[in-house]
Amino acid sequence: MEKLKIKDTLLHHWYQQLGYLVLVVFLFLFAHYESEADFLSLFENGDQLVEFLGRMMRPDFSYLSKCIAPLVSTLNMSVVGTFLGIVIALPISFCATDFVVKNKIVTSFCKGFLALIRTIPTLLLAAILVAMIGIGEITGVLTIAIFTLGMVSQLFYEAIETIDLNPIESFTAVGANKLQIILYAIMPQISSNIVSYSFYAFEVNVRASSVLGLVGAGGIGLLLKSNLDFLRFDRVSLIVLLIFIVVVIVDTLSFQIRKRLS
Repeated sequence: MEKLKIKDTLLHHWYQQLGYLVLVVFLFLFAHYESEADFLSLFENGDQLVEFLGRMMRPDFSYLSKCIAPLVSTLNMSVVGTFLGIVIALPISFCATDFVVKNKIVTSFCKGFLALIRTIPTLLLAAILVAMIGIGEITGVLTIAIFTLGMVSQLFYEAIETIDLNPIESFTAVGANKLQIILYAIMPQISSNIVSYSFYAFEVNVRASSVLGLVGAGGIGLLLKSNLDFLRFDRVSLIVLLIFIVVVIVDTLSFQIRKRLS
């Protein structure tokens, strides 16, 4: 009897997984049909693809000296933008938490504001700021700061929502004010999460900031765009290679730090 039960459970689970698979395949085929994406065109343009890759495989290393300063500028933009975004995200995350701010209007406004920021794509945000402020690194910094605010505030908010409430009750019982509760009851529980999420945000921002120059937001993206415009794919491949190396280094350092903190 027990074996039959196990067999029925396994069959039920298998049929359930099969049903999910059929649903995913159906959605894929439906979306493919509606989008009119023709994968065969990849093979029809095979000669052009081979020629393009051939030109990309020959980086112009003599152009390296002109890439260093924009690359450093991109890293600086990432550092400053990430820092500003995190500094702004922390208080807003606390204001969006129901048991910290017991005011539905304030928490609803903060949650709505953060949701609005997250809906704006990074490149669109950069293009809007370029139109408002102009071309330059400050536009890139502001774009990264706003993007970071939208990303980490959600992570901070979720970390605050899952903390142990007993320390808060203890501090409230002895007459602690809001600031003291945040500093001594909440922050010790989420400090490792804040550091971990901050490094994760920096890791993401290094990749994002590399392409912000495509819309005039400064950094090595400007160099990438200008060489793409002039079809200098040998220089483009060098820039992509440099971005790849920097991203791998930042990813590795970020992962090691987050691993030690977890």
